[in-house]
Amino acid sequence: MKDLKKMYKTIHGDQFPLSFTISFGDQQLVYTKRTWKIKNEGTGELEEKGLRYGENPGQEAALYELTNGNLVLGDCAYIEAGNGLVSSITEADMIQAGKHPGKTNLTDIDNSLNIMKFLMKRPVAVIVKHNNPCGVAYGDTLEQAFTQALRADRVAAFGGCVALNRPMDKSTAEAIAGQYVEVVCAPEYEEGTVDILAARKNLRIIRIRKIDQLESYWDRRFLDFKSLIDGGIIVQQSPVNIIRTRDDLKPARCEYQGKLYEIEREPDDREYEDMLFGWSVEQGLTSNSVIYVKNGVTVGIGTGEQDRVGVAEIAVYKAYTKYADILCYDMHGIPYKNLELLIRMGERNPGEKEEIDRQVKADHGGLTGAIMVSDAFFPFRDGVDVGIREGISAIVHPGGSLRDWESIQACNEADPKVAMAYTGQRAFKH
Repeated sequence: MKDLKKMYKTIHGDQFPLSFTISFGDQQLVYTKRTWKIKNEGTGELEEKGLRYGENPGQEAALYELTNGNLVLGDCAYIEAGNGLVSSITEADMIQAGKHPGKTNLTDIDNSLNIMKFLMKRPVAVIVKHNNPCGVAYGDTLEQAFTQALRADRVAAFGGCVALNRPMDKSTAEAIAGQYVEVVCAPEYEEGTVDILAARKNLRIIRIRKIDQLESYWDRRFLDFKSLIDGGIIVQQSPVNIIRTRDDLKPARCEYQGKLYEIEREPDDREYEDMLFGWSVEQGLTSNSVIYVKNGVTVGIGTGEQDRVGVAEIAVYKAYTKYADILCYDMHGIPYKNLELLIRMGERNPGEKEEIDRQVKADHGGLTGAIMVSDAFFPFRDGVDVGIREGISAIVHPGGSLRDWESIQACNEADPKVAMAYTGQRAFKH
């Protein structure tokens, strides 16, 4: 068992070169390997190393920064050198290195920024685990944004990555320090905040100075590579989110067998805001995905499923379970699963659980009035019906299904009627 634990602490060397060049015809992109001089946990001496390991111990990995080249293919000018975010992190930016970073730590930060770049108008917190968000929230203050993101899924946030779009302040630092997270990143750290956070010695405290410029990355395309098991490569343009304002969303309508179907209720102001928020969060989710959001906070997140009705149901299940957990924590100071265990052991009153379960059912897991967001169209109305049964008030999705008329009809038949808008673009991410 000691050897198993040791493998997670071992910093592997790697055989990857200090730089490499990719040629696209007569154009070249030059990448330079990123290493850091960080104190060895065992010896206490400085060691210059790259990534700890890849996705798993035993996988060599390296981080490279684009350091030269301006690629233009057709009418697309890809992001040029000098715009590094995660790939530009230096020793100085690793305010507290904690354990030497691995691939998943940095890709979690990267996907946090991928979501955050659409949400810069207000203080926002993005908590990511295994490259999917488990809680995203706006707030009037940074502390409120973090607290609401945490409460959206307190269980999944354990050991996650917290990214913030405003300088770290003391109240937010104190709120984060009371939780177990692996990584925290912010554009800057106000005086005294690092001392608060550093009480957790293994917490990686990272500064990414260009977070305040994140919105400028909104429509900058980068090259997205997918390697195949035969050594082949698929290369594609990164997606661009075309939805910036409510005017970019269109009321749901379609024609089927000569009949026009139109949504009978348009979204109100709050629903439009949540649609924009939810569609922004969707950009960082593994497809197939369906999420529910309410008042600028994620309520239930379903990701990576093979069928749309299934992921809609999973997002509901998660909303219910996370709502039960936060109610239990507020009422009794322990997780819901711990309460279940103690009841089975005869150490707690079953009535405590029954009270929570009644409240969760009455509140539909917090889904009443929420917005349902899907990264692709609903092929059948069964997915839409999942949300309507829980009392959602509006739906946003790309549209384009042969059976869009069924989904529109489902919304019009609901009591009260459910609003629906189209984005006109899909947001798959594999």
